[in-house]
Amino acid sequence: MKVPFLDLARAHAPFAAEIDARILEVLKSGAYILGPNVADLEAAVAEYLGVAHAVAVGSGTDALHLALAALDIGPADEVITTPFTFAATIEAIEYVGAQPVLVDIDADTYNIDPSLIEAAITPRTRAILPVHLFGLPADMPRIMAIAADNDLGVVEDCAQCLGAKIGVKATGAFGAAGAFSFYPTKTLGGFGDGGIVSTNDAETDRRLRVLRNHGIGDNGEHVMLGFNSRLDEIQAAALRIKLARIDEMNERRRQIATHYNAVLSAAGAKTPAADDSVHHVYGYYTICVTDREALRERLRDAGVATALYYGKPLHKHAHFSKTSRFGTLQVAERIARQCVSLPIFPEMTDAEVDYVATTTARLIA
Repeated sequence: MKVPFLDLARAHAPFAAEIDARILEVLKSGAYILGPNVADLEAAVAEYLGVAHAVAVGSGTDALHLALAALDIGPADEVITTPFTFAATIEAIEYVGAQPVLVDIDADTYNIDPSLIEAAITPRTRAILPVHLFGLPADMPRIMAIAADNDLGVVEDCAQCLGAKIGVKATGAFGAAGAFSFYPTKTLGGFGDGGIVSTNDAETDRRLRVLRNHGIGDNGEHVMLGFNSRLDEIQAAALRIKLARIDEMNERRRQIATHYNAVLSAAGAKTPAADDSVHHVYGYYTICVTDREALRERLRDAGVATALYYGKPLHKHAHFSKTSRFGTLQVAERIARQCVSLPIFPEMTDAEVDYVATTTARLIA
């Protein structure tokens, strides 16, 4: 059997007729940028997340960047985050002129370790940027308590976790802002780049809307240095359709992960950790093994595609090693050497799921 890591064409199929019709409506309307479909998507996402506002932007990276800019974080400031994430997390910090400060991750969740945050705080620290990695919420109650005690802002990197919750509260509803990605591989994926920022603060919402559109205020005057980060109507129309089924798609991810966990943990693999208080949506399914490259090669020979998220922590990359401040990051370095991500997408057949699980278990054993 051949099992791809992801099949975007298969993912589109259940929505094809409805999306095709909606795109044709957009093309005929003549409204292509920041029109009614964007407004509808913003309202729907805000309602889904349980927040007051959502602002659609051009990408998940822009969502992070503009969220930090809206909070007026800039040069001479520091933002604490994790080294075990995609580069966009740190790029956004540097885009506003601030310095990334990296602390190590928890060995079980792979999210930022809250017990290490306070030691990294200095008089220059302005914010904490936790990442809900692979769809698993970071420990937001502890992080928010640390932020409150030290008068810090919190921007959540929600790129991989739309639909994840802690209790009944959605990721993206805890901090001053949450930054989501609509990149095609995400839990809610579009047909190109796109993103959205969630917030409960009216002033942050106002600033985001000005920042995304060249700094233009209500009267047409350029009131601040802005950016061109406007989600187009076609993307918004398609995403609005898919959003209606996000819980169904995430539940299928959870079903797949449950089967993987049962089979792979019995074979000795380190499977993803998630306690009963959190709703993990498994944007990626990542295990850790001692001989990662050998396993990947054997899985490839068996027809199972894999990926690395992430094979090298960011402080080991040439650029970020010079621009970030960090100390010992031994856990992130170890996990980066051992991690491998297996296929997990809602359209997988039961036969594919079982083949990936049993084949991986056999090769680990």
